[in-house]
Amino acid sequence: MIARLRLYRRRLRILMRRHGPEALIWRRRIAILAGAVLVGLTALLFAELADHAGGLFHRLVLWCWWLPLILTPLGFASFAWITMKLAPAAKGSGIPQVIAAARNPDEGMKALVSARTAFVKFWLTIGTLLFGASVGREGPTVQIAASIMGYSHRIMRIPLRASVFIAGGAAGVAGAFNTPLAGVAFAIEELAAAYEQRMTLLVMAAVLIAGMVSLGLAGDYVYFGVMRQTLSVHDALIAAPVAGFLGGIAGGLFSRLMLASGTTALAPIAWLRARPVIMALGCGGIVAIVGVTTGLTWGTGYETAHNVISGDDVPLWFGAAKFVSTLATAVSGLPGGIFAPSLSVGAGIGDMLRSLFPTYPQGAVVLLGMVAYFTGVVRAPLTAVIIISETTASRGLMMPLLAAALVADFSAQLVSKERLYHGLAKRFELPKH
Repeated sequence: MIARLRLYRRRLRILMRRHGPEALIWRRRIAILAGAVLVGLTALLFAELADHAGGLFHRLVLWCWWLPLILTPLGFASFAWITMKLAPAAKGSGIPQVIAAARNPDEGMKALVSARTAFVKFWLTIGTLLFGASVGREGPTVQIAASIMGYSHRIMRIPLRASVFIAGGAAGVAGAFNTPLAGVAFAIEELAAAYEQRMTLLVMAAVLIAGMVSLGLAGDYVYFGVMRQTLSVHDALIAAPVAGFLGGIAGGLFSRLMLASGTTALAPIAWLRARPVIMALGCGGIVAIVGVTTGLTWGTGYETAHNVISGDDVPLWFGAAKFVSTLATAVSGLPGGIFAPSLSVGAGIGDMLRSLFPTYPQGAVVLLGMVAYFTGVVRAPLTAVIIISETTASRGLMMPLLAAALVADFSAQLVSKERLYHGLAKRFELPKH
């Protein structure tokens, strides 16, 4: 066995020393395979630790309901300071950083998706959930996955291209949601401004391998549970446009406020922007007050969204409260994504829509609200539809979901002309040589 391992290692070294086109092809294949497997494993570990962190915080709230009023603002301020000192590129979602890195791969590897940045992003995102931040792990998984894929290619001495980071980020989406198709759609719609044909094989291979790793270890689970309800053509023609318009407006408002927080010249906001730790402290105070008052807005919001889809009621103000909590967390600059919280806000909007359409299948109406709001925020309708359909096994709703998403994409533009992630990516632009 040892002799065989030595033989394989010797052959690998010989392969890496060659410079012919055939050796380059094999090195690239090895880099894709190793990177995608590692992305899948990392996504699973990240999900497990994030869920444990959220669970610990909820137990803390049950033990002492008022303690977050102290711990959450202090945690926000501390994590903002740590991020600023250790890895400034680790703040926020992580998707804008990958978009910016793809525009300048070599410099992006050093600054935006470096090993240091990915390491800090991993642990601080988990840490924010210990303090009740309204964050998700999906955006951070995209940045971490892009870093892993970049290093796998660098180790194999493969020139870095935009497609490497795009493939890594897409594999991250597939691993985080256990949804391979959504990873491909996300690469096309969001990460690649102009999808190049030569990226196809790399993206597909990375996504499928990461998806298989996640599927093999975590099982064929459905993220939000199976939802078999459907809408008739008549019901869909009425509910989908209404949900799309309202959800798109709300999602566009989130994007508008998020982008404005970094550019507005209003004196109070500009003063806070120049003092990120104080800003994080104030944002943490908002999250704590909303969380203690409602008891529903902590963390990812995954459980609440799952319960709403299953038919449970939430207060009509839940969507608005989760919106405020998620916006305050995102503006604070803490490491953490907005995917899962946005789906939770969308579930709240869907719950409000149920009162408008009381005779319609309730779970189906909630999904329309989710896909509409999510589309309004990220402006990627195809990705939104595939994520919702794959995470709920609601393939019978594909057409109503797509209709709602397209209407939401249009209505969101009425509020925010600029797409959220691409607008945020401008803050991470690197000099080109």
